[in-house]
Amino acid sequence: MTSEANRNLPILETDGREETSVGNYFVSNYPPFSFWQAGVEDQLSELLAGSAESSVPFGLYIHIPFCRKRCDFCYFRVYTDKDSKDVRRYLDAVIAEMAMYADHPRIRGRRPLFVYFGGGTPSYLSVDQLTYLFKGVQEQLPWTGYEELTFECEPGTLQAKKIEALFDLGVTRLSLGVENFDPDILEINNRAHRAKEIHAAYDHARKVGFSQINIDLIAGMVGETDENWHECIAKVRAMAPESVTIYQMEIPYNTTVYQQMKDGGTRIAPVADWKTKRRWVDEAFTALEADGYRAGSAYTAVKNDDVHFLYRDGLWHGADMLGLGVASFSHVGGMHFQNQHDFLPYLESVEAGSLPVHRGLVLSDDERLIRQFILQLKLGSLDTTYFQDRFGVDVRERFAAALKKHEAAGFLKVDGTRIELSREGLLQVDRLLYDFFRPEHQHARYA
Repeated sequence: MTSEANRNLPILETDGREETSVGNYFVSNYPPFSFWQAGVEDQLSELLAGSAESSVPFGLYIHIPFCRKRCDFCYFRVYTDKDSKDVRRYLDAVIAEMAMYADHPRIRGRRPLFVYFGGGTPSYLSVDQLTYLFKGVQEQLPWTGYEELTFECEPGTLQAKKIEALFDLGVTRLSLGVENFDPDILEINNRAHRAKEIHAAYDHARKVGFSQINIDLIAGMVGETDENWHECIAKVRAMAPESVTIYQMEIPYNTTVYQQMKDGGTRIAPVADWKTKRRWVDEAFTALEADGYRAGSAYTAVKNDDVHFLYRDGLWHGADMLGLGVASFSHVGGMHFQNQHDFLPYLESVEAGSLPVHRGLVLSDDERLIRQFILQLKLGSLDTTYFQDRFGVDVRERFAAALKKHEAAGFLKVDGTRIELSREGLLQVDRLLYDFFRPEHQHARYA
């Protein structure tokens, strides 16, 4: 049976094993998405009419929802059936959406500190399409002076000319969605790229001059074994990217894997259990640390202190981020909002001259505090004086019960004004975060 502590997590405890079941494990925001509501247009209009605090950093997220194939474990809003006319219509809508936001006082004149292109597969776009999109958005809201421009890529879409174009367009970090190096595992999981394309893309990016490359891996893909995982670690070490991001496989409800589980009448996903996945991430971190990397969060190992993730750190410290594109998320002025999550409704809303917002939530001061606290815990340590200064709250008292519980279990330590997670706590931090949620959010569906 699933334990009381885990009933809102995709962890099915059976015979001492923590089997992977269906649901969301990774906590990316707070309050849970299931509490966001439609009909927030008036609240958003009031928010956008106000002015922004000059001390709050600002960033852009741009969602590119196109893919060559849909991975079996993918839960993002992606499309594999769009032609060049659909793509052009979508790019025009993103540019028009940016124009609408840029005309509001809270956004007007702000220069993004970071820009992030996510997907889907941003590198699905052609060089001409990329140039058109970059120019069009910047005509509405210039991003000169940014410190970080991250671009997610699928290795099989990175031809030499596209890599060169991305460098010329000002991308500072390429994030390669490698996930695994084994051709059979890539095929089993319906990945579009093949193993030989990984090194070709990486090598040319180095040749062009990219000095920050991130490699994504997933611990626990369908078909994963100890032997294969160790080979993946060895290959990443040989490539020596500036950062490595490792996620533990989860199976949300809108994945092909879950549909196959339903069809087969099973609650247990065909992937490794959680203890095995945690061990694999630990093995990767340990090997990378031997090469001089450090664990910069529950998911990232970075080569040196010059490697920063402004997109992540900004979001986790309360920065404003405006999301453009279908289903994209924004956090501005203490309000969450998400765009229409289907292709045509998004396009039709923008083309009618309306902001394409589907749902949202205005956070209370306590919810803003909780959001930043739980997200910063994912870094592995935090300074309690940050929250005292920003919210006037001593988080050691506010979260005394949860902190005491996890300290007794060996997951963290409260030392003066520092809260430090142990490696064991860091590797399973997402399952610990629910104890810091408000009571009404603790046992609800996350998304």
